[in-house]
Amino acid sequence: MATRVSKKNRIPPPISSGQTVSEAFGTILRHRFDYMLSWEEAARSWMRIEGVHQTRVSCRGMRSAMRIFRYAIPSRVCKPWADELRWAGGELGLARDLDVFISEALSHLRGRLPLPGERKIKRLAEHHRAQAYEAVNAMLDSDRYNKFKEDYSRWVEAAGWEDWEITNNDRKKEEKQRRRLTENVVPFASKVINKQEQRVLKMGTDMDRDSAEEMHRFRIECKKLRYAAESFTTIFDGMHKYIHHMKGLQDLLGVMNDVAVTNRLLGQILKGEKDSDVLRYAGGVIGWRTRQYHEYKKTFDDHWEEFVYARHPWRNNSALTKKKDGPKRPSVSRNPQPGGVGRNSA
Repeated sequence: MATRVSKKNRIPPPISSGQTVSEAFGTILRHRFDYMLSWEEAARSWMRIEGVHQTRVSCRGMRSAMRIFRYAIPSRVCKPWADELRWAGGELGLARDLDVFISEALSHLRGRLPLPGERKIKRLAEHHRAQAYEAVNAMLDSDRYNKFKEDYSRWVEAAGWEDWEITNNDRKKEEKQRRRLTENVVPFASKVINKQEQRVLKMGTDMDRDSAEEMHRFRIECKKLRYAAESFTTIFDGMHKYIHHMKGLQDLLGVMNDVAVTNRLLGQILKGEKDSDVLRYAGGVIGWRTRQYHEYKKTFDDHWEEFVYARHPWRNNSALTKKKDGPKRPSVSRNPQPGGVGRNSA
């Protein structure tokens, strides 16, 4: 049996420098869709918490691809699928947040806080997680989700993004988009990565680092850049190193997000709770996570400098990978093996 792909060794979409923009888009969607299906069964239980996480990451990855390729495909063409992916990912969100809270925050603090209430708050969190996973299973079994999978698979198989009518309102823009679909993917990839990196650089330079709202927006833009870079990893040598240079920055921003999520989750878990021991322990959890974030924030300048001075593989044609022949329009795998990514996984 194939080994399940972990978060750390997730295979990037197998696009090549010889593909057109349309072919590369199809390869990315097929790859991420097959990857999502390979984790679907694991997503039904918290016994393997990567299941919900990777299924949700796949939904985000497909939505991200639709956003990245909006320079060649009008947003309205992908909107119905992006909306369904947003819905599916949203249904997984609470289960994922509770998995992280229990397996990372509470487990890390076990026996460390000199406060009572530890066992009870864990029981409350596990009760809420069980309910969240009931909702996950209901979504996976729903007619809506299964109809989406069937219709989306057909749309991807038929390259449905190539079949749209130019509107009179945006005729010039959409004519240009249609031409881009048949162009080589390399110049397109270079442009979209560069544009997103410039957004990150400008925001990171100008923002107020003490503003939670601005840091949250910055985190979102960094994630968009990460998804773009991951999408084109196989056509630019050195992209893995570039992504690695973002890691420290993203870890810091992830801790910041965890603090916000912890506050929200505890509000849900402790709604109506009157046990003073539990409430004090919850305060200790928030305090601990907040301290972690402020400790991380002290390293922002170091991580920012590492990212700013990272080599940009997409700006140099000599950084193109040697292999130019890639998959054109392979079929979407109907029954992918666990850990596989369909027929594109070779």
